[in-house]
Amino acid sequence: MSLKFALFVALGLFGTGFVFIWVKDHFKGREFSRLKMPTLTEAAIGFVTDFFDTLGIGSYATTTALFKIARIVPDENIPGTLNVGHTIPTFLEALIFIAIVSVQGMTLVLMIAASVIGAWLGSGIVASLPRRKIQIGMGIALFFAAGIFLASNLGLFPAGGTSEGLGGTRLFLAVFGNFILGALMTLGIGLYAPCMILVSLLGMNPKAAFPIMMGSCAFLMPVAAARFIKEGKYAPSPALGLTLGGTPAVLIAAYLVKSLPLNTLRWLVIAVVLYTALAMLRSAQRD
Repeated sequence: MSLKFALFVALGLFGTGFVFIWVKDHFKGREFSRLKMPTLTEAAIGFVTDFFDTLGIGSYATTTALFKIARIVPDENIPGTLNVGHTIPTFLEALIFIAIVSVQGMTLVLMIAASVIGAWLGSGIVASLPRRKIQIGMGIALFFAAGIFLASNLGLFPAGGTSEGLGGTRLFLAVFGNFILGALMTLGIGLYAPCMILVSLLGMNPKAAFPIMMGSCAFLMPVAAARFIKEGKYAPSPALGLTLGGTPAVLIAAYLVKSLPLNTLRWLVIAVVLYTALAMLRSAQRD
């Protein structure tokens, strides 16, 4: 059995387990006819954010910004809603990019495993934090995300190399780095751009970051989401909206979109994310 095939099997098991946990929670103590379905706005947010997520921009900062501006999800429930709602679209992304992009199997598996362990530890901490600390943490996370977008637009990212895998010390650094990124992702810091920087700094082909970062998220998000679901720290209707809107968006972006002015889009994202970071910190100050 190849490592890639094993990953596909594991993705299927993780995905099935996540759906079971989420459905069980969604129907717990409720009649089917009384369940609240997501609004068109919530589904539209899922479509837009996962569309651009598939192209490498990421979905966490943009979703957080839209949730905060539209006042859809309470601040303390945003991290959990992100992890729960974006899980299934991210599974699709991982399946597509692991299949079509070449990367060394051992590097891929070890970096994914490290991110899952980091997410498990991080989600346990975030799910137990009070509202004010989550607001402060997410405000800082959004400033960090805006800085990465800015560096990308100014061409400050490392160019990367041609390697499809790592070994020795560089592999250790990659695994440790992805462990940290997995933990931070549960607070709302997207993994995509930092992971791209990490693999490029270590001499890998930046294209190899796509199966690594999407595979990492596909495995770590259900692990983190399970903890948020258990603690009740997410908003069910908006999370379902992200899933229903985001799933078709992934397929459209992956197979139909050939080119978009991503640099121009990032400037808009920077402005929105900075505004949201300030709003989050102001809310923390008031609370």
